[in-house]
Amino acid sequence: MTRRFRQALAFEWVKFRSVRSTVWTTAVMAALPAPGAAFVAATGSLQPDDTVLGGSLTLSVPALMLAAVVGALTVCGEYGSGTVRTTFAVVPRRGTVLAAKAVLVAGLLYALALPATAGAYLVGDALLDDGYAQGEPLPALFGVAAAFSVAGLLGLAAGTLIRHAAGTVTAVIAALLLPSMIGPLFGGAERWVAGSSPTAALEKLMQTSDASTDAVGSLGAWPSLLLVTGYTALALLAAAALLRRRDV
Repeated sequence: MTRRFRQALAFEWVKFRSVRSTVWTTAVMAALPAPGAAFVAATGSLQPDDTVLGGSLTLSVPALMLAAVVGALTVCGEYGSGTVRTTFAVVPRRGTVLAAKAVLVAGLLYALALPATAGAYLVGDALLDDGYAQGEPLPALFGVAAAFSVAGLLGLAAGTLIRHAAGTVTAVIAALLLPSMIGPLFGGAERWVAGSSPTAALEKLMQTSDASTDAVGSLGAWPSLLLVTGYTALALLAAAALLRRRDV
């Protein structure tokens, strides 16, 4: 890691923790999974064919949306306030700025999502009856945390391309939800349309009964995560190319 990149990363961290909307969104994302596990246990709403792991991580889906919003706010906030000009004055290499944002978002979301989802599983395991299938929490929880990082990077890429907070948040939430909503309109192709979303990859990793083959395709949990990571990487490359070419 070069000195210039370390400086850019430190600069991004200072900006990240100084913006209330970003900090609070991140905090809510990390706090959301555990209460969801307690709620499922208290209401007895876990389906008979579900797993303890899947039931415990019920609120991981809205938490994933918040992770994408965090990525979007990391860049859109600067465009909205105009401080992006200062950022590029301090670090003229725009690719370095985007790379520092990506490392910060991915690393921070992973570091928060892993204990948050593991804690939710432990809460669910302690409160739910023994009659349910346990699921396989390891290595699935590592993949779940990685899905949060990928969602954040997708939000970052969209924010860099769109530059407006409201439009970016709408776009990333649509990317997370629309495939499963419009999938049934495609008949036999439903499983492939719905199965291409980050939400589908997360549900497969969670081993929830909602991630049936008919609904999200036969691609396994880890290949699904790899697919989502692949097109997120392409989106980031496109964002980096456009960032270098256009004016602030």
